[in-house]
Amino acid sequence: MLQRLNHIWRLFGTGLSFILFGLGGLMLGLVVFPLLRLVTRDAIARQRRARSLIGAMFWVFLRMMRALGVMTFEIRGVAKTPPDGNCLIVANHPTLIDVVFLIALFPQADCVVKEALWRNPFTRHVLLAANHIPNDGGVGLVDRCAERLRAGASLILFPEGTRTRRDRKLRFKAGAAAVAARSGSALLPVLIECEPLTLGKGEPWYAIPPRRPSFRLELLEPRPLDALIDTGGSERLRKRRLNAALKDFFLERLDGWR
Repeated sequence: MLQRLNHIWRLFGTGLSFILFGLGGLMLGLVVFPLLRLVTRDAIARQRRARSLIGAMFWVFLRMMRALGVMTFEIRGVAKTPPDGNCLIVANHPTLIDVVFLIALFPQADCVVKEALWRNPFTRHVLLAANHIPNDGGVGLVDRCAERLRAGASLILFPEGTRTRRDRKLRFKAGAAAVAARSGSALLPVLIECEPLTLGKGEPWYAIPPRRPSFRLELLEPRPLDALIDTGGSERLRKRRLNAALKDFFLERLDGWR
């Protein structure tokens, strides 16, 4: 009986959390950011303030989910987070809310966001205010990401390109490695584990696990490109080497966790 009541409560809490998340996005987009445009004329300062507000909202969302008993989380290595600068933040992607954690931790970082969210009324204005990068699948995406990094920004990317499948096998695509090879930026790996898995690829929000999921994140030290691979040869060769090295790195570290 208690287990059944706990399941019902977590289902309610999950639904409530996503409703409030959507309403928060609408409030930022339709009320807060228009006011911010009126009081902050400088575009760069306005973007930084918008990103700070988004990061703060994401922290509220995560802590609300924890307070409701929907999930728990533990973050290690926050003190090692580098100052804003030229750094490619790469993470595995087991669940829907991984990006919420990463933007909360790195509020001033750029982020590549799937194109569907730019058409979503709950997220469109937030993404525009933050000036993130739409993942339109075009040939210029790698160049746009590399340009942001060369300009001194940080950038969040998921090498898998989508959420990990239920079998938890990592299938890295070449995008993150291509951006790193072209920009020459250092990489900051973030390990993410969720047990039991929830909000995975293809799962609806209401398919909650039988017990409360626990998230673990670990921010590792930034690694220069030449500490991961031999940087000699063509850009294409560096991309292939780095993609293989990143996959091996994440597999080894995540296997050590499980």
